[in-house]
Amino acid sequence: MAQKAIVLDEQAIRRALTRIAHEIIEKNKGIEDCVLVGIKTRGIYLAKRLAEKITQIEDSAIAVGELDITLYRDDLTKKTKDSEPLVKGSNIPLDITNKKVILVDDVLFTGRTVRAGLDALMDIGRPAQIQLAVLVDRGHRELPIRADFVGKNIPTASSEKIVVELEEKDDIDQVSIFEK
Repeated sequence: MAQKAIVLDEQAIRRALTRIAHEIIEKNKGIEDCVLVGIKTRGIYLAKRLAEKITQIEDSAIAVGELDITLYRDDLTKKTKDSEPLVKGSNIPLDITNKKVILVDDVLFTGRTVRAGLDALMDIGRPAQIQLAVLVDRGHRELPIRADFVGKNIPTASSEKIVVELEEKDDIDQVSIFEK
């Protein structure tokens, strides 16, 4: 794969997350009964960054959880030596029943990851509402899923791949398009 372009740099990611944080607060008329839940792996880092920004804006903390959707994938891949799926575990620090859950992920593509996330959340509790926040929406949906909060829409060709790199995992903040 060859890198075609960097579409978001560190500043652009920071601005997009700041805007999403403001939109979350505005849509929910504050953060009462709201919980951010990041889909492993990069969604968790984005959820934590959003929580920091929301806390700065609202002067009040918002709960953050981690969601592992491995067992909910319809394209489950075996990752361990004994051909079992590699499960990293979910960690949601409070009961999500009757809460507004903002599911956070890095890229919205076919919608299958989000569908798996919705199934996982429903097994954990019964939220009053689930909203979706993504850093990048690249199109090519296979399921009728739409994000409530989008950092950047990046129309792509099927032959392209969006790669999100975050400081916490990759030592750099950037979003790139690669040609397959």
